Amino acid sequence: MDKTYDKLDIIFEMQKALDTEIESRRSLSFSKSEWIQKEVLAIISELSEVLDEANFKWWKKHEEIDDAKLHEEIVDVLHFFISMCMRAGLDADTLFELYKQKNLENLNRQHGKSAVKNYEEV
Repeated sequence: MDKTYDKLDIIFEMQKALDTEIESRRSLSFSKSEWIQKEVLAIISELSEVLDEANFKWWKKHEEIDDAKLHEEIVDVLHFFISMCMRAGLDADTLFELYKQKNLENLNRQHGKSAVKNYEEV
């Protein structure tokens, strides 16, 4: 069966190649749990850098956002997120399907059409 590749498939393949290269070059070997913890910590660190680029410090002089730097930090978050997905056993297709399901559920919650309550407008 020929698989049609989309951008998400390509991102997963590129991240797999990068992770394999880093693990090999640095002789890294951690348990699944340890890898997930490391990925979460890396994402938190990168999100902090996104926050810094967005000038969240109201006590400092406001600077215009450097879009190039902001975009770079957001892409760094994506790198670690995709890596964590793969370590958790998610491929691009499964992530996409789970995203669609959760997105529909979140929309249904906003319209009071979910078994989960307390999301409706007040």
